[in-house]
Amino acid sequence: MTTTMVTITTTEWRELAACRDSEPSLFFPIGSTGPAIDQIAAAKEICLGCSVAEDCLQYALESNQESGVWGGYAEDERRRLRKRWLAERRRRAG
Repeated sequence: MTTTMVTITTTEWRELAACRDSEPSLFFPIGSTGPAIDQIAAAKEICLGCSVAEDCLQYALESNQESGVWGGYAEDERRRLRKRWLAERRRRAG
């Protein structure tokens, strides 16, 4: 049996994203308190069922997306992930 690996380019993952037909503003709440908490939770719920959430998160880390929910991670969560991600890249390069 042969396993075929599918390589997704930077833009192709967007075509497969679960959020593709969702209201974009859901993923870009204003703030992180009050009504934004419900928006973030709703966006993350969509990300949970997304087959390309990892690609989305990788894109957000690589392109330093500072706002919004990407790959199931809110802004503050992604900032922490990005710090670790950058540190790992520096270790590998050094």
